[in-house]
Amino acid sequence: MRSPHRITTEPPPDKPYNNPYDELAALAPNPLEEFLHEDKPDGPGQAGQADVFDDTEAPWEPPNHRRGSRRRGRSRGRGRGRARRRFAGLPLAAKALVALLVAAAFLALGDRWALLYAEHEAAEKLKEQMNLSAAPEVEIEGFPFLTQVLDKRLEQVKVTVPDVAADRVSLAKVSATATDITILGEGPTSIKGARIGSMTGEVLLSFEDLNRELGASQVTFTGRGGDQVLARGTLPVAGHDLKVRADARIQRNGERGISTDIGGMSLQLGDLATYRPGTREKEGLHLSRSSADRVAKETAKAKALLSVPAIVKRLGVPESVVREALKSDAKLNDLTGSPRFVDDVMGLNLIDVAMGHPALLKKLGLDPALLKGLARLTRPALADRLTLAFQLPELPGKATGTVALRDVTVEKEGIRVRLAGAGLGFGQ
Repeated sequence: MRSPHRITTEPPPDKPYNNPYDELAALAPNPLEEFLHEDKPDGPGQAGQADVFDDTEAPWEPPNHRRGSRRRGRSRGRGRGRARRRFAGLPLAAKALVALLVAAAFLALGDRWALLYAEHEAAEKLKEQMNLSAAPEVEIEGFPFLTQVLDKRLEQVKVTVPDVAADRVSLAKVSATATDITILGEGPTSIKGARIGSMTGEVLLSFEDLNRELGASQVTFTGRGGDQVLARGTLPVAGHDLKVRADARIQRNGERGISTDIGGMSLQLGDLATYRPGTREKEGLHLSRSSADRVAKETAKAKALLSVPAIVKRLGVPESVVREALKSDAKLNDLTGSPRFVDDVMGLNLIDVAMGHPALLKKLGLDPALLKGLARLTRPALADRLTLAFQLPELPGKATGTVALRDVTVEKEGIRVRLAGAGLGFGQ
């Protein structure tokens, strides 16, 4: 068997070993030589300047934060000390003035808080006693308030109550100003009531509220000035919307009430007829001039009208003339063409003479059910729908004294009533 052959890795002794990587590195420039190269000074003084710069540079030390804090603390302390010394240097009168101003500010603030509390309590008490939906606004005049309470006399108190119920309407605003008020009680913490020397006030019945509350009939109210109010709109009767118009005169009714005198009421049935409630000659249901002209020109309508004896009697036409007119169109034209015929037809109250003749009403373009509804709509019934009367509410609780109306005026926004009261007492 052949013995293994060993390979020697050491170079022969006569030839030295050269690393090929060292030879490649020798061919390339060394990048560290330029970085590590130390420049020589150009002149004789530059080396000395560098030495001087190096010698003067202070060695690095960690920052001492406590030193600055102590400085700042000492500066604040010195500032407070200077402020105390400045205040201590003020004259005694100036110090007293400053203290007085501070005390006055606290007293004024306490007085205002006491005033707000008293106004709130008074408003809640009035709301409870008058059964109001919202608390009224109470303003106590005069300053300071606490001295008035201690003296048991208030200079002036204003009260404004919104939306006060009065019969079938609501008063938009009731405002009152009371003067010379005496507080009843042992002291500020045990007030039992008040006695009012005199009181003046106003009540506003707003047209906007009236139009909303009485709006079931779609009638609007507007002021005409003085004591006149106009009512305009529509009124539903037997399924028909009739145009309504009326004039109301506002007047006092005793010391606590307002009444309305409704006049000029009329319901217009389109261009056919006009209804005015009442029993007078001009009242009732009357054809309009255009409808009366159509009756005079249309033969069928004229004959239907002349066929009712009660109508012929109201017209005042002789029976012989009517019989000839019903037989001859020429005679009918002579009768209906006379100037008086149209006026006589307009003067007929159809509620009286045509209620039992539905065929005639249909010929004239009128609904018999509508006439029945109008017959039930009497003058008092229609006036009640348009009335603006109301009574002032009673004084709350066990209040005493009198409140009376002074005058009534009609303005653009509504009916304004001025009040006056005397000897009023509350909570006694």
